[in-house]
Amino acid sequence: MKTKDNQTFRVSTPPAILMLMLHLIAAAETEDDDHAVSALMRRGLMAGSALLLAASVAQAGECPKDKMMAGATKPGATMPKGVSDTVLGSIDLAGEMVKADGYKFRLRRLVVDPGGVVPWHEHKERPALIYIVSGQITEYRSSCAVPIVHKAGELAVESGDLAHWWKNNSKKPAVLISSDILHDGGDAKMM
Repeated sequence: MKTKDNQTFRVSTPPAILMLMLHLIAAAETEDDDHAVSALMRRGLMAGSALLLAASVAQAGECPKDKMMAGATKPGATMPKGVSDTVLGSIDLAGEMVKADGYKFRLRRLVVDPGGVVPWHEHKERPALIYIVSGQITEYRSSCAVPIVHKAGELAVESGDLAHWWKNNSKKPAVLISSDILHDGGDAKMM
């Protein structure tokens, strides 16, 4: 559901899972006819399992409705601090079924130390899904007058006009998995 400022919404099936399903079906179509049906069934079972996993993931903390407003938070920290960012893998989308020349689908692991900061950034051209593996992290969102705390097991959806920064205000590291669609000219280390 979109808010009137189009900055926060819930999804029932994350876009990354849908992309996975489409990729599996396309891969099955390239196999010979004798094995295509069984391959499609195997891939369908994997995709179904992925959907069940996605359905069990809790949506991240959200901005209280009475605190949502455009320009509520101005740009915050501009430099990263205490963050390790490891690219686990990426796919060039030009050669995939979506034919998105100049874009990559990327998966990263971020560890944000206590007091660590992911600096102010936007998501106009880089939609992302952030899964909080462990710990907790606080988001300072352009459309919310109060900080939003994200806890382990939650999913943050980042797209549209969203601009924000994150800080680990806890005493333990926060571990995040980020999947995003990045333009080849984009900043490879930006959350």
